[in-house]
Amino acid sequence: MCGRCCGLRLYYERLSSWVFFKGPIREAVHELKYRHNVGLGEKLAQNLVNLFESLSWDVDFIVPVPLGSKRFQERGYNQVMLLARPFAWDLDIPLKNQALTRVRETRSQVGLSKKQRIVNVQNAFTAKKQVVKGKRILLVDDVVTTGATINACAKALKEAGAEKVFAATLARAVQPKSMEAD
Repeated sequence: MCGRCCGLRLYYERLSSWVFFKGPIREAVHELKYRHNVGLGEKLAQNLVNLFESLSWDVDFIVPVPLGSKRFQERGYNQVMLLARPFAWDLDIPLKNQALTRVRETRSQVGLSKKQRIVNVQNAFTAKKQVVKGKRILLVDDVVTTGATINACAKALKEAGAEKVFAATLARAVQPKSMEAD
């Protein structure tokens, strides 16, 4: 656990990221997320496969972090699904993209402090009890900054009865000093 998580109640067992969110990976994620270069999803997913294979996590299925309906309509796709689908396929682990739902729109986390991010995603997700109860779940996202979104998703999964929640992201943001103090 990193220092920025201390003092927070974490609902996930472990969180691991493949690389820091800078340089070429930052550009690639922005291409995927904002410039509709959807073909990058499969290529980037291979890095998640390599990461997962280096871990000893036993999971029943994979759940991508859901996108809000407004953002989905604007973008036309969920970039995390573009990573999660080939990732699950390569590992031969089921993908359950309907297990977790974003029940309210949230503002973009970009530019928000750690506290603002936590409040922004609080109670924004719900999980289907009949799908997640008693299961070990791997939550997938593209980038983790403070962990607020991952934690809010994991909380919804645990409240619906998930046994364990692990989280894997393609990248981990490098924290500015001002955000670490929040």
